[in-house]
Amino acid sequence: MGLNGRKCGPDCGCGVHPVAAAATAMLDQCEAFIRTIPSDAYTVESRALKGGTIGKHIRHTLDHYRAALAACTGTIIDYDRRERDVPMETDPEAALRAIDDLRRAVEGLKRSDLASPVRIRVMVSGDGTEVELGSTLARELAFASHHAVHHHAMLGAIAEEVGVSVSQDFGKAPSTLSYERGMR
Repeated sequence: MGLNGRKCGPDCGCGVHPVAAAATAMLDQCEAFIRTIPSDAYTVESRALKGGTIGKHIRHTLDHYRAALAACTGTIIDYDRRERDVPMETDPEAALRAIDDLRRAVEGLKRSDLASPVRIRVMVSGDGTEVELGSTLARELAFASHHAVHHHAMLGAIAEEVGVSVSQDFGKAPSTLSYERGMR
């Protein structure tokens, strides 16, 4: 769906780039998830995902969107340098405010912004080796959304541990959803 509830695709005519629509949909999904979680469950450490909490996975997911969007100011995208132990890890309201800020930033993007070249720094090994690569903002925003899907799956697993049910589609890749819908 597009930013205004319309179905988007490459030729939909709504003016919303499909990558921006996907990012907004993932942020909306993340917000809806947070609103279903009791506040006391937000910081419970997962038994299966050691060290993981709902709040930490939310922060990590939003970090990737924030890093990608920082390219709008000319900053090199760096997904590996992240702030940890920030309020959104323990305070769902702080995470909701961050989601709102990110959503507004995505909604403010023009197609020309998404086509702009950006630079990305990536750590490619545990010894700290980094490389710098060229990309586009659209590609990096698509990566942030793809990355969010996997963290949504982990969020769903942690939610189940604390007794909160999530939709069976939560945390499934678009390709999986498309495949499953074709099978029905």
